[in-house]
Amino acid sequence: MPRVTLSDVSLSYGEREVLRGISVDLTEHRIGIVGANGSGKSTLARLVNGLVRPSAGTVTVDGLDVARHTRQVRAKVGFLFSDADSQIVMPTVREDLEFSLRGRGLAAVDVASRVDRALVDFGLADHADHPCYLLSGGQKQQLALAAVLLLDPQIIVADEPTTLLDLRNQRRFAQLLAELSQQVLMVSHHVELLTGFDRVLVIDDGRVVADDTPQVAVAAYRRLMGEVVR
Repeated sequence: MPRVTLSDVSLSYGEREVLRGISVDLTEHRIGIVGANGSGKSTLARLVNGLVRPSAGTVTVDGLDVARHTRQVRAKVGFLFSDADSQIVMPTVREDLEFSLRGRGLAAVDVASRVDRALVDFGLADHADHPCYLLSGGQKQQLALAAVLLLDPQIIVADEPTTLLDLRNQRRFAQLLAELSQQVLMVSHHVELLTGFDRVLVIDDGRVVADDTPQVAVAAYRRLMGEVVR
């Protein structure tokens, strides 16, 4: 697995401190990140591919400092947002997937082959030439994931990718992520989807307050939220 390392990372927006002295070494296959709204969990995820930069400390991906080598890191790290519409940029499904490969120096026949494979793998072949806005929420997230995977990343960072999905599509999409060979870092409020993960971090007030197996970490999170854990 790749290695994502945060070393004494803090991040502030003006007077507001969002992350405080976080040091973690992330090497497991599937890692969940949970926390209350405003806890800093999404900010932590966005540090991994340079969408935000630390005010202090360093973030590295396989030894590359994200702040100094952002372009190289982004070739390794694919990012999924909670709202797939924010990263679907072309009118039709096929065109959106083709757009992901633009500038890669591939022959047209190779682009077509890769796109056709992605359409089949993600159950979108029957929608290839449909407008993206006609897709369901689940299909849009599948399209967003397919577009990211076409770039062959080593790591997928998913920031609450199931937030806008119904329960059935939450489970389907979580299963898609679970089957990936890439390292997956997923921020989620849907803690039941993290059961099979290797590790879960709990973020509160900008700090890591629990870091353990899903069962132990999620129990700590529930207690933090004031739930009775049995």
